[in-house]
Amino acid sequence: MPPLDLPYALPIPPDVAQDPRHVQMLSAWLANGSLVCGLNIGFWQAQGMDEAACFGVLLADTIRHIADALAQEEGGAPTAIRARVLAALQDELARPTSDASGGFAGG
Repeated sequence: MPPLDLPYALPIPPDVAQDPRHVQMLSAWLANGSLVCGLNIGFWQAQGMDEAACFGVLLADTIRHIADALAQEEGGAPTAIRARVLAALQDELARPTSDASGGFAGG
């Protein structure tokens, strides 16, 4: 596959750069034809919170950000785009197009 004509790294948002207490919770890359994720598992549990529920909130907020960004870039209503993202998410969870593989390098 030829190199993509895209930046390889996303810029760090100003709000993150200026907050000395920022915490990275999730990173995702496409590498070698697959999704590769870095997850900060255990952060919320260490705060006495339900890790799975907190990741659910993080994913819901992320989906809203994706819908808002796509609406700005492509036009359309964020709610309609969010519905499309959720439909694709539900389809992928019900019928995965690839296996999740790899290990967890706990910290």
